[in-house]
Amino acid sequence: MAVEKENEIDVFVTDLNGNLRGKRLPAGSGDKLAVDGVKMPRSVLGVDFWGSDVIDNGLVFETGDSDGICLPVTDQPVPAPWLEPPRQQVLATMFNADSTPFLADPRQVLNHVVAQYHARGMYPVVALELEFYLLDGSSETTQRPKPPVLTDGHGRQVSEIDGYSMDELDALAPFFAEVREACKQQGISTQTIISEFGPGQYEIDLEHGDDPLRVADHAVMFKRLVKGVARKHGHAATFMAKPYTEHSGNGMHVHFSLLDGDGSNVFDDGSDHGSGLLQQAIAGLIDTMADSMLILAPHQNSYRRFMPGSHAPTLACWGYENRTVAIRVPDSPHAARRIEHRVAGADANPYLALATVLEGALHGIDNKLQPPAATEGDANDLDNRQPGTTGPALPRNWTDAIHNFTNCSVHVNYLGDTFVKVFSAVKQQEFEKMQRWIPDIEYDTYLGQL
Repeated sequence: MAVEKENEIDVFVTDLNGNLRGKRLPAGSGDKLAVDGVKMPRSVLGVDFWGSDVIDNGLVFETGDSDGICLPVTDQPVPAPWLEPPRQQVLATMFNADSTPFLADPRQVLNHVVAQYHARGMYPVVALELEFYLLDGSSETTQRPKPPVLTDGHGRQVSEIDGYSMDELDALAPFFAEVREACKQQGISTQTIISEFGPGQYEIDLEHGDDPLRVADHAVMFKRLVKGVARKHGHAATFMAKPYTEHSGNGMHVHFSLLDGDGSNVFDDGSDHGSGLLQQAIAGLIDTMADSMLILAPHQNSYRRFMPGSHAPTLACWGYENRTVAIRVPDSPHAARRIEHRVAGADANPYLALATVLEGALHGIDNKLQPPAATEGDANDLDNRQPGTTGPALPRNWTDAIHNFTNCSVHVNYLGDTFVKVFSAVKQQEFEKMQRWIPDIEYDTYLGQL
């Protein structure tokens, strides 16, 4: 693994929350890294959001806090051009000491699910659409979101909803140009850039691919570079699910089709409705959606996205060319027939979001499930909804999501019991910590009045 001598190397894995955990190596370590990897405690992938050990996950004292081996997922490091001094970075994945995959590593969890598809002669093609808010640089200091001041020569502040605005994209052209260039240097193919429906909210679509692991790798690297480039330009960026109470949240839509060994799309049967396998996949996603919410909406803030009247779905339902449902089948050429899963927030771990979408579809295919009827019109309109068009109700809070996930046998079957145990313990500890903190609104409301 060749690397420029003057550049240190950041090598990192992705923990269950999608946060990067790793080491900074001296220049010249590339060749040794490629062969030997680096050791890190396996428990580091199961820490809570603040980086504290989770004793109940079984990875700390029970194992003597044993090491795993982190090996690079690519042959060469890639530059992180927004950093000073310049550095290279290497994304890695963790194995046990005996070289078996460590199945609490979210990348290994996704690989485990993809392997189950391959064993059945099916090959997923996936894509991710990521939304984020660009903020004024002071937001990271104050820990409160503030829209950025556009660098368009007029000092105009983004404070109004201006969906699909070309003026906003023009005003931020230097930022987006550097994001594109950083993506290019890291081998990440980006597609459309859109001004979304919040002040300073944008979406950048990543190119679809037939290697779900690589698609998720690119999403992880993309999130780091967007935040890094934003800081370089005096801004901040966040993929937090709901940074503004009054504005739209950040979603991560998953697009998914399925090929057979000949490269044909098995969701296509030449009809406008799609194949029986498409229906089965949708049924599996409906059936597992309520139990998968902890992955798709992993944080306390995540549940603020799911409000009636928003574009975030509140019901387990599906439909053709309908953006009010949880699972949309877009209007497309038959050969491109696919599912768009619209539930995950941008705060979800990309590996785990893809893993649970693929898991749900495979559950439906394996068990030949049939979905409820497709929803037509506004899925949020309770008065006009057709009977029989929805599956289980989605959890509206973190507590119910933790309970549903922990007690779901489908997750154990497809994602593995190690992952289920570790992830459940992480989320339970985070919930308990949050419950012990008194939010500002309680002081503002009660202190001095009671």
